[in-house]
Amino acid sequence: MQDQMRPMLHARGISKFFPGTIALDEVELCLHPGEVHALLGENGAGKSTLIKCLTGAYRRDGGTIELDGQEVDPQSTADSQRLGIGTVYQEVNLLPNLTVAENLFLGRQPRRAGLVSRRKMNAQAGELLRGYGLEIDPAEPLTAYSVAIQQVVAIARAVEMSGKVLILDEPTASLDRDEVQLLFSVIRQLKDRGLAIVFITHFLDQVFDISDRATVLRNGQVVGTRVLSQVSQKDVVTLMLGRQLEARVHERRAGAAGKPLVEFRGLGKRGSIAPFDLTVHEGEVVGLAGLLGSGRTETANLVFGVDQADSGSIHLRGKEISVSNPREAVTHRFALCPEDRKTEGIVGDLSVRENIAIALQARQGWMRPIPKARINEIAENYVRALDIRLASLDMPIRLLSGGNQQKALLARWLATNPDFLILDEPTRGIDVGAHAEIIALIEQLRADGMALLVASSELEELVAYSTRVVVLRDRRQVGELTGDRITPDNIVHAIAEETA
Repeated sequence: MQDQMRPMLHARGISKFFPGTIALDEVELCLHPGEVHALLGENGAGKSTLIKCLTGAYRRDGGTIELDGQEVDPQSTADSQRLGIGTVYQEVNLLPNLTVAENLFLGRQPRRAGLVSRRKMNAQAGELLRGYGLEIDPAEPLTAYSVAIQQVVAIARAVEMSGKVLILDEPTASLDRDEVQLLFSVIRQLKDRGLAIVFITHFLDQVFDISDRATVLRNGQVVGTRVLSQVSQKDVVTLMLGRQLEARVHERRAGAAGKPLVEFRGLGKRGSIAPFDLTVHEGEVVGLAGLLGSGRTETANLVFGVDQADSGSIHLRGKEISVSNPREAVTHRFALCPEDRKTEGIVGDLSVRENIAIALQARQGWMRPIPKARINEIAENYVRALDIRLASLDMPIRLLSGGNQQKALLARWLATNPDFLILDEPTRGIDVGAHAEIIALIEQLRADGMALLVASSELEELVAYSTRVVVLRDRRQVGELTGDRITPDNIVHAIAEETA
């Protein structure tokens, strides 16, 4: 029994702190030889931070790591490799300009008379790869082969250099179904050889296909470890989202939604989001629910023109319009607050005043500057209305707290007087007070007649303010809930329901 075996890796009490943030709070992870152990959690749960602590990329602030019964303290990723912990990432961390064999043996090439023996290196590489089921020419450049084969080459290198623990971070994100099965056949071989394998992915079907156990992180803490043969996908989704699945019926105003504002007919983009139909009415909040990778952000980006659709059409008040880029979206009075406010939203070195005015100025045109007095008036009005806490409108926005940055982003788009507001994770990473204020603002905007599309992993929020909830899985719409059917339990059921 695995529980009676000595763990291959046992991390106890792993903690990591960043300024103002507890990224990991006494996390425990136990890996057995010959098992595939899934590490799950939404964005910000702590998965990447934990992996970086285990591999020496980050210095942990607390806890111990035992590898094959011995306490270890990796100082760097190279150190962790020497100890026996190898990592393969979604973006293959090899050198594409070198051959397959050169990548496999980089830094440890076989030599003869002091010189690299290419014949011996190619022969050893071919033999090694045949053990992984690959019959390829190792003398060819790495780029001659598919991403799946490159992944196998990266795994082979990591295993040969390490050989005890293999961490696979989103290895299937860029692979098609057949390529995933090739990778899974290699993983099963390594499992049979006794490796302990960590598998990180947002594809829940793959987790249940290849993994033996799963540990779920939420907000930097372990919320559970489960034997996957003993639980359902719904059980795992519940752990990830952290919701008490009590059916909660909320009163919804009959006839609150007005006329159709914007209609998306067969809108889609290959490789991003399957074609979908969606109508959003005036005075309506349509929620987008789904796990990480389900297509929430892809939907938001597509309807705002960040990504360009390759099928379908968009109609505004019954007339077809073009939204091929964000500039066109803004001219039609669309607005988007993106998920990652730090890299896609705020302009960190500009002042709060400039960040609030930038979208309105862009819509008016840079050749027609808005008078400074008017910019000041707009910024001051929204700072008061949204209670943005700051020392001065002239301070760089990067110095604000996360909640105040988010409210300043909302102010930017509200200043454009939008008809259609798209919010992607509007309350992620902000304090409780700002959280409640933004939810209240969403409800007020809906009551004032605005049409909103809100993507969120916070189920109770969606239940509280949505007039409809569209559920996504595997980058396609799989259900829609209305009225009294909008409950956390029904949303989780729709997310976790296995494809027939």
